[in-house]
Amino acid sequence: MDAKFYRKIKKQVTPQNIFEKMKANKKLSAALFIGCALLLYVFFNSNGVLARIRLESQKKEMQEKIRLAEEEQKKLREQSKALEGDKKAIEKVAREKYGMVREGEKVYKVAPKK
Repeated sequence: MDAKFYRKIKKQVTPQNIFEKMKANKKLSAALFIGCALLLYVFFNSNGVLARIRLESQKKEMQEKIRLAEEEQKKLREQSKALEGDKKAIEKVAREKYGMVREGEKVYKVAPKK
């Protein structure tokens, strides 16, 4: 009756104890090995989880590039429509972009300070 009140001492968990249990239970060790192999295959396969994550990030980058290119294309279309018949817009682009001047105008260039 005194044995009921004593705490049972558990064995310490050591690598040796784990290997002994695995040797004794062959089915558990085989299932554990197959599970680990399957897990590694799922994560590191060419179609695995890590490859999927990498492809998702590349997809986001490409979508951002496409969005920026579409915005630039929209701006260029608007600029092209403005240049089709508007002489003031054509003159503005010629002056700003190409440095052209009218006859009789003098151009002054300011040198930057050193």
